[in-house]
Amino acid sequence: MEMLKETLKSTSDGVMLDRHLFKKCVQSNIVLLTQAFRKKFVIPDFMAFTSHIDKLYDTGRNLSGGQVADYIPQLAKFSPDLWGVALCTVDGQRHTVGDTKVPFCLQSCVKPLKYAIAVHDHGTEYVHRFIGKEPSGLRFNKLFLNEEDKPHNPMVNAGAIVCTSLIKQKASNAEKFDYVMNFLKKMAGNEYVGFSNATFQSERESGDRNFAIGYYLKEKKCFPEGTDMISILDFYFQLCSIEVTCESASVMAATLANGGFCPITGERVLSPEAVRNTLSLMHSCGMYDFSGQFAFHVGLPAKSGVAGGILLVVPNVMGIMCWSPPLDKLGNSVRGIQFCTDLVSLFNFHNYDNLRHFAKKLDPRREGGEQRQHTFGPMDYESLQQELALKDSLWKKVSPTESNEDTSTTVIYRMDNVGEHD
Repeated sequence: MEMLKETLKSTSDGVMLDRHLFKKCVQSNIVLLTQAFRKKFVIPDFMAFTSHIDKLYDTGRNLSGGQVADYIPQLAKFSPDLWGVALCTVDGQRHTVGDTKVPFCLQSCVKPLKYAIAVHDHGTEYVHRFIGKEPSGLRFNKLFLNEEDKPHNPMVNAGAIVCTSLIKQKASNAEKFDYVMNFLKKMAGNEYVGFSNATFQSERESGDRNFAIGYYLKEKKCFPEGTDMISILDFYFQLCSIEVTCESASVMAATLANGGFCPITGERVLSPEAVRNTLSLMHSCGMYDFSGQFAFHVGLPAKSGVAGGILLVVPNVMGIMCWSPPLDKLGNSVRGIQFCTDLVSLFNFHNYDNLRHFAKKLDPRREGGEQRQHTFGPMDYESLQQELALKDSLWKKVSPTESNEDTSTTVIYRMDNVGEHD
């Protein structure tokens, strides 16, 4: 694309592209361009939608309170004023506002991603021989197992450590790390995925609780046979220290929203099974001890991390990463929680918002983002009439001027003289 820009600058009458150069120019945005030509964007009025996002961002920027995590020394160095939001739709439309290019560590936001990799590689049945599916109701770093002596779920530290042990079991840590990094880069559409060695060293030096959990898991025989627990903890600390930006992480979230296909490259990265399981557990267990409240009020799959990130998925619509280091007492980003709550208050993204009858929220999936009205919509009432065996005189066509519906796609009927047929 840069080559094309330079060529255009140096020519007055444009430039002709051969097949090879055209492919090179469009391949990184092939999904976006395809949807543009077909006029099939999931959010048709994207500019109007993003103007609302900017207002929600400004609301979050004005928030104060919270504490930057300091139990891992490297995390304490981040400014509490940093605040970024990036989103990527399943079509590849992008929007960013704030500090979206600043790298930060995934920390616990990596837990659903490595669980997805484990299920993609091994299948659900194998992974859940070692890990449960239930919320624990306990702090994320408790030394506690379920009645079957398994970690409660892969979103708490015990479950995430066991999940780490399932990835490329026969390989060296170096090979395992490269494998996960390459996987995450595919999820991110080959955008920024890095590694903070300083955070890794800091994690390992201050990781007594995780070492205690590791020994407890080893005692209870929670790992696959032959697992080197100390080596697995090193790998676990490495994965927590993987860096992203809001921009690259929003593509990862969008890959989950898009059923495992990266919306930037169009490549299948994860199996449908892995995506479904991951989103289910993010929904029930992803937000530490706030998971139930978050599921109730926001109703979307999400995972938070102590670096201040919240990875949010709106299934079949978009992925979002919001990041701000100050945390509340439960370990979630203060600004991030507010943004997610405000987002679902404005738009009908909550998993249980009724898309047909809920008229109090905006629906960006409709042209213009208008509120949904209590209208029948483009329903085939001819078929409905036959199915209900109603008399002809009960339904009457009305003039397009009598309805607010788009008459190019909708046939309008109304009921007349109902009382006459009692």
